[in-house]
Amino acid sequence: MKKLEHHECKSALLPVRDTLDIIGGKWKILILISIWEGNKHFREIERSIPKLSTKVLSSELKDMEANQLITRTVINGFPVRTEYEATAYSETLKSVIAELHSWGVNHRKKILGQ
Repeated sequence: MKKLEHHECKSALLPVRDTLDIIGGKWKILILISIWEGNKHFREIERSIPKLSTKVLSSELKDMEANQLITRTVINGFPVRTEYEATAYSETLKSVIAELHSWGVNHRKKILGQ
């Protein structure tokens, strides 16, 4: 295998860095899974993920909307409601997340014997 030059290595790793910037962190994948499982309202999402604070959820949802992983719809009425839905674009992450899950299961077996 040929050793890569610095600029080649950097350009090869850039897409991975971009992906981790979008779905990385403690909460984004969990939030996305919660929405995929049918939780559409802020409080439903918040209650489905233990230890997730209101402030962090609000920030993560804004970031996910900016990256076109979810849509936010305000429904007029009394009270006004907000619904979040996963986009078709977010569905492209399902196979990535499934691979992460599989790797995590194997890692637990190898390291923890579980």
